[in-house]
Amino acid sequence: MIRPDLADMPAYVPGTRQPDALKLSSNEVTTPPLPAAVEAMAEAAAEANRYPDMFATDLKEALAEHLGLPAGQVTVGCGSSALCQQLVQITAAPGDEVIFPWRSFEAYPIFVQIVGAKPVAVPLLADGRHDLDAMAAAITGRTRLIFLCSPNNPSGTVISQEEFDSFMARVPEDVVVGLDEAYFEFNRNEDAVVGTEAVTRYPNVVGLRTFSKAYGLAGVRIGYAFGAPELITALDKMAIPFGVSSVAQAGALASLDAADELLERTEETVVQRDRVAAAVGARHSEGNFVWLPGVDAKDMADRLAEQGVLTRAFPEGLRISVTTEDEADQFLAAWRSAGL
Repeated sequence: MIRPDLADMPAYVPGTRQPDALKLSSNEVTTPPLPAAVEAMAEAAAEANRYPDMFATDLKEALAEHLGLPAGQVTVGCGSSALCQQLVQITAAPGDEVIFPWRSFEAYPIFVQIVGAKPVAVPLLADGRHDLDAMAAAITGRTRLIFLCSPNNPSGTVISQEEFDSFMARVPEDVVVGLDEAYFEFNRNEDAVVGTEAVTRYPNVVGLRTFSKAYGLAGVRIGYAFGAPELITALDKMAIPFGVSSVAQAGALASLDAADELLERTEETVVQRDRVAAAVGARHSEGNFVWLPGVDAKDMADRLAEQGVLTRAFPEGLRISVTTEDEADQFLAAWRSAGL
């Protein structure tokens, strides 16, 4: 009764949970949503007997103003991850190919296999950056979509504007490029490519961002995409009807109204990520996490868990979420106690 290829499909693995532990395994923020967002979401929840606006009209218009784009070039989804999956669905069919960096967002290969397409994983460079030359070389007549992740999860590296332009010059016009900017608000590298500028220059680029990270709305699941109208219209066709709840829409709208205040919170994380990176010997990151490649990540994660701190172990390394100064202090104390 079940597709036989599902047996070979990896399952998405979320960050570990443990009662009373300091959870630094999911790249969440510690601070709760702003009071105005909480109030707006509570009011929306009181009318949960009604369906939400399926088209999220008010939110799309607010996002369009925030991004400086026409409303027809913006859509929303159940987190940017859902929009990534929809992007695969509108571009790829069985036998097609989707290119992505690796290691990067864990769900990319899952989304590709869901539609029966072939995942083409291109290893990162030794310094954790995208190997854009190898990604360009991997393009074939079957390539339909390329994911780029900037800042990249988990290596924390960004793609410069110069690198991006050089790469796009080698991408056929009928191949879509998904620029995943889930950690955009934590980036301080002024040379990095910016999605809103990229989509105005390249009609085959779609930008993807989320309210789950810097905006602190991970629990209500809402993200957004922006790009050429025909691509946005296609994304909406693949969306689950009423997939973005009224609570999520209300929280996102209220958060956008206080975007400056929310983004001030990212400054503490930026300071602490550099501090944590220096303390553990990690490379500089532009996300709300640091990355230790080439280590015995499972052993490190187990030893930290014994000290009450949860991190994320991958086969290629250990990822540590960074939040506030207080939690950075707790992590570094656990790091020392674990003998790391």
